[in-house]
Amino acid sequence: MPTSAYTVKGMTCDHCVNAVRSEVAQIPGVTDVAVHLETGRVTVTSSEPLDDARLAEAVDEAGYELVG
Repeated sequence: MPTSAYTVKGMTCDHCVNAVRSEVAQIPGVTDVAVHLETGRVTVTSSEPLDDARLAEAVDEAGYELVG
């Protein structure tokens, strides 16, 4: 299973972490999402390679910005 790491900008609290985790988890094929508030690091495990545009859309839907 592929694992990819990303940086999300704008998270400031546990609510932010939960919002990002919830939106990213809804992407088809995603099997695990780990979000680290202090670094803004989001690690996603999926059954197939993720589409970065779809991930950016999910993060945007949560109210934050995918960096890079």
